[in-house]
Amino acid sequence: MQKLGLIAGGGSLPVEIAEHCVRAGRPLYVIRLRGFAGPELLPFAGAEVGLAELGKCIKALKREGCRAVCLVGNVARPDFATLMPDLRGLTALPAAIAAARKGDDALLRMLVGEFEKEGFIVEGAHEVMDDLGLDLGPLGRLSPSEDQLADVQHAMHVARAIGRLDVGQAVAVCRGLVLAVEAAEGTDAMLARVANLPQALRGRPGASAGVLAKATKPTQEKRVDLPTIGLATIRGVASAGLAGIVGEAGHLLVLDREAVIQLADELGVFILGVEPQAS
Repeated sequence: MQKLGLIAGGGSLPVEIAEHCVRAGRPLYVIRLRGFAGPELLPFAGAEVGLAELGKCIKALKREGCRAVCLVGNVARPDFATLMPDLRGLTALPAAIAAARKGDDALLRMLVGEFEKEGFIVEGAHEVMDDLGLDLGPLGRLSPSEDQLADVQHAMHVARAIGRLDVGQAVAVCRGLVLAVEAAEGTDAMLARVANLPQALRGRPGASAGVLAKATKPTQEKRVDLPTIGLATIRGVASAGLAGIVGEAGHLLVLDREAVIQLADELGVFILGVEPQAS
């Protein structure tokens, strides 16, 4: 079993991956990205590394015998002018800046390429922990009604369309009306915007309507940035008066799966996996 270098940003996913490796007996070394990784990762063997300290990161991973890496967690797009790169980071910085001008997907692909140049195998979170992905069909006891299925189909169509433009991964649709599109603010903030819309547009607790759809982008580096839902997503959907969540089976990560299922059932939120769009 190859030792995994976990390059960790913020959120609960890096912790889930680390705990999974411990349970599975997989050797692990955690690179905690300064300013992003949470204190929950401190008990695991690892080191803190700045966002542009690529040389320090690679040197630590090789010293510890890591053959594979997994990049997970929330990392805000950096202000390149304020970064303090080491020598290896400095050599990669022009390519990173050029890639960033083309969008987040290009930046992530460039970063993955840097690790592959160094001989590392890049694994997606769903490859390290194979029960993270959403399955086909309903997750939990709730399913969409016939009326809600029309919103499911329209929302997935719109989510894939904005993905082709590298705008975002999520959209909220209710009764055929697009309520909100995710951009740089993220899904939770988008759902908060929906919750502030008039109830006549979006439904309400006890009479929910509409769906949140999340879809991968066609050019997305799926080993790094798959769409994700967790407990905060369920709460946000319920607060916004939406009836459910839809995503592509195998291409949507579900954090804290059992807790998510329980909360979704309690709040009356369906979660549905649909067939991925053919490439």
